[in-house]
Amino acid sequence: MKHTAALLSMATGVPPNVFHQSQILDAARFILGSRYPQFETLSSLFANTGIQHRYGVKPIEWYCEPRGWPERTQAFLGGAEALFVEVAQKAMERADLSATDIDTVVTVCSTGIATPTLEARLAGRLGFRTDISRVPVFGLGCAGGVAGLSIASRLAQARPGTNVLLVVLELCTLAVRHDELTKANIVAASLFGDGAAAVVLRAGDGGATRVEATGEYLWPNTLDIMGWRVDPEGFGVIFQRTIPDFVTAHMKPGVIAVLSRLGLSIDDIDRFICHPGGAKVIIAIERAFSLDQGTLDHERSVIADYGNMSAATVLFVLERARAQGLPSRTLVTSLGPGFTASCVTLRHAA
Repeated sequence: MKHTAALLSMATGVPPNVFHQSQILDAARFILGSRYPQFETLSSLFANTGIQHRYGVKPIEWYCEPRGWPERTQAFLGGAEALFVEVAQKAMERADLSATDIDTVVTVCSTGIATPTLEARLAGRLGFRTDISRVPVFGLGCAGGVAGLSIASRLAQARPGTNVLLVVLELCTLAVRHDELTKANIVAASLFGDGAAAVVLRAGDGGATRVEATGEYLWPNTLDIMGWRVDPEGFGVIFQRTIPDFVTAHMKPGVIAVLSRLGLSIDDIDRFICHPGGAKVIIAIERAFSLDQGTLDHERSVIADYGNMSAATVLFVLERARAQGLPSRTLVTSLGPGFTASCVTLRHAA
């Protein structure tokens, strides 16, 4: 596995504003409760997510006022730039690299739009070289963490010896909508938080954890399961309540198809690391792969501590699993709009 990409370092970060789940319920009740008759019936969602607290780029009072595209975009740029710098610098320091050592930067984000993109805006501040290759990726949603790891690893593998920085950043709280009186909007308000993760990869010698193989599975006729609408007021969440049932019924066959193309089987996997979309999704994944309930322990602890940070979440899970110690072969997987399963297998040398 000499020329596969090694994970040299990882780093995660969250914005400074912490919200306990009870605070978010109070804010949601203030925003939506008097205008949405079913709110109190649905308010139990906040207690059943397994989430204790989440983080946001703005104080909770900011979200209690209606915001349009200009204010959301301004908040996104300020919060995203600060978080990008934080996790990128930590990851580079842990890899014993400086910004001038980075040859390629991959930026994954689906919760805000910036043109020029974030890594271009921050190139001077971080100190990237003028010949750095930039790969901004938008639209992968919750699948973006694993898909980004796949993209970054293949870019590293294509040019052995070069350093690739992956930054996955999502500011989900900015999608909260005052005007959308729907169950999907309340579900989103009960689940999502802000966070970012960074990984430095390099192909060649060295590195205990290496990307062995990558693959994806796209289910036909599933575009309506998850995604964004682009409305005058901001992004509008598309979020089908059938997602847990879909996961239970279809995730394993999709993953088996991916592994088969890679010359592997489920029996070759020593550990699963999954994007924890929510408490019901975690249970659905365990059922899909016939795992004992509670097997996805890091997934539950991450969502309890941070909520669902979309694409970044699975990398928080991977960071915790790496700290505890990975087995020989790990499957990292996440689901996102498309409807798509992104998969990466990791090999770890003790």
